[in-house]
Amino acid sequence: MLAGAACAVAGCSGGSAADAPGDVENGRLLLRQFGCGSCHAIPGVATARGRVGPPLDAIARRVYLAGVIPNTPDNMVRWIRDPQALVPRTLMPDLDVSEPHARDMTAYLYTLR
Repeated sequence: MLAGAACAVAGCSGGSAADAPGDVENGRLLLRQFGCGSCHAIPGVATARGRVGPPLDAIARRVYLAGVIPNTPDNMVRWIRDPQALVPRTLMPDLDVSEPHARDMTAYLYTLR
């Protein structure tokens, strides 16, 4: 109980890369291919130095995505695929990412602890 409370206060989700099935290396490449670095700084992704959206370092440790969605691998996949369905007024664009690609991207992002 105390560990969970401490985790919530510290801002960690308790998830791990093992919780996010997908191809980690392909996910890293897809983040570049889809231009995610235009808006986000993403460690390990070449040219990903954007400042429009939040930096994605330690994204796997965050409790929420977009400030309101519990950070789970399935929710991250949903967020990547159709952000407006989860947060209608978000500025994050719908990039028409397929389910397999979103899973790979999530697998990479869940390595960022």
